[in-house]
Amino acid sequence: MSQAPAPRTDSAQAPDLLALYRTMCRIRAFEDAAEEASRGGLAAWGPQSDAPVDKPPQVRGPLHLSTGQEAVPTGVCAHLHSDDPITSTHRGHGHTLAKGARTDRMMQELFGKASGFCGGRGGSMHIADFSVGMLGANGVVAASIPIAVGAAHAMRLQSKPAIAVAFFGDGAINRGPFAESLNWAATYQLPLLFVCEDNQWSATTRTQAMSAGEGAAARARSYGIESVEIDGNDVEAVYAAAGQLITQVRAQSRPALLHARTYRFKGHVSVDAAPYRDPAELARALERDPIAIARARLLERGEHAQTLEAAMAAAREEVGAALRAAVEAPWPDSSAAFEQIQDTGAGQWL
Repeated sequence: MSQAPAPRTDSAQAPDLLALYRTMCRIRAFEDAAEEASRGGLAAWGPQSDAPVDKPPQVRGPLHLSTGQEAVPTGVCAHLHSDDPITSTHRGHGHTLAKGARTDRMMQELFGKASGFCGGRGGSMHIADFSVGMLGANGVVAASIPIAVGAAHAMRLQSKPAIAVAFFGDGAINRGPFAESLNWAATYQLPLLFVCEDNQWSATTRTQAMSAGEGAAARARSYGIESVEIDGNDVEAVYAAAGQLITQVRAQSRPALLHARTYRFKGHVSVDAAPYRDPAELARALERDPIAIARARLLERGEHAQTLEAAMAAAREEVGAALRAAVEAPWPDSSAAFEQIQDTGAGQWL
């Protein structure tokens, strides 16, 4: 069964760090389990890992993990309503979960099962759940940004109070859709928050080696868009900055950008050992684990270690149940193969 997402906290109030911690634990547990499942393993099944199965789980297709980046979607989405749409990237599990999506249907989608969010058609890189305002992950770098711009423009035309949020990576700022989206959002003063998750790597290339200038925030400012740069591994810093910008976007119906500097703990995909990366660099990054930072802060403020351990255990148990459900879920029926596809009218699919 799936645990309900942490309640949204009002941006005018101090953040509930324990609630944010629980959300990050759910994302980390999901990513760990999905990574293990992509390799045919069972170790991430949690407390009930001895449950009998006919064959080990297997995630279908490429798997891009957001391990280490949990603070960004958690801190941003804590301020959003279900009718505030977001768009995501090929590394979108964390965004989807932080927006309130169910872990069981997410895992079923990764497995290509009929009960997944997209009926097994989308897989990891194209998960969408309109019921919580998740318009979709996207396998094309920067392609989701103009989709969020379109959603924001639609809401502006319809005088809706909602805002849109576009999550994208640092590699996307070198793609044309980023510049076009900044210009359109600024020109039409759209209710849109751009969120750059700067994990420092564009696939297997260091972003700094292929990006001129001072980065996403500087480029946004050149279009007259207010931008804030923060430590993306500090969930409270993300929460505070996102809350301030989201409040402004809602009240003034104008775009803003949040540049969150974080780090990708894993390789580009789950089977990438990232030999191109200096091990010392990874070791330094692991010392800045956003979950560990939040845990240490909670302990300093008097939270019991048992409470924090229980939060991670509960997350792993929930995701373990999602894994088992995904293994047992039915495959799509062959009769549905040509549903939800474009009909050219030529009859060649009949």
